[in-house]
Amino acid sequence: MTADVIDQLVGIQPGDALDTLRDQRPSARANAQAAFDALLRSDEPTEVDQRARLAVAYWTVALSTSPAAAFYRDLLAAEDAALLDALEAALPGALTDGPYGDYPEGPLTVENVDGLHWAPQAGLASAAGPRLAAALAHTHLLVYRPRDASPDALQHLLDAGWSTTGIVTLSQLVAFLSFQLRVVAGLTVLKGELA
Repeated sequence: MTADVIDQLVGIQPGDALDTLRDQRPSARANAQAAFDALLRSDEPTEVDQRARLAVAYWTVALSTSPAAAFYRDLLAAEDAALLDALEAALPGALTDGPYGDYPEGPLTVENVDGLHWAPQAGLASAAGPRLAAALAHTHLLVYRPRDASPDALQHLLDAGWSTTGIVTLSQLVAFLSFQLRVVAGLTVLKGELA
């Protein structure tokens, strides 16, 4: 059995108060780990190779400015250190506030907020290649401008060579990591309260 990644990211030790708390929801614990394994330790990464999965994972977590970025940085460093260097060089220019985006015409349009429309610069685009560069731009959109996810945004991925299945996998990965980061943040707060 693989180590529980959420436990690792929070620093939960067997038998401590948070371990006991998480044991009260064994299905939730097991399913979160199973999702991590399926998305990041897949034996059949046919539509999205392991390099792309790890790059998107690191990029999602780094854009979220989570301390968990160190974990994903290490995974990507073991796979492609040059790509990691290019992502880290691009990160300061990609970080922003959010969420941004436009709602469809209607009462919520008063909440429309324009924000950074990021695309990889030449150095990162060269290190990543056009297909992965498009995935990184899409990841940025999902993290900071989720309201702008649209058929046009998906078309950019299709034009870069992603299949529909690959796009679904990329989107699942970003969604899972967003979930994982919320769980880690919540458990970290609880850990501080229980200390």
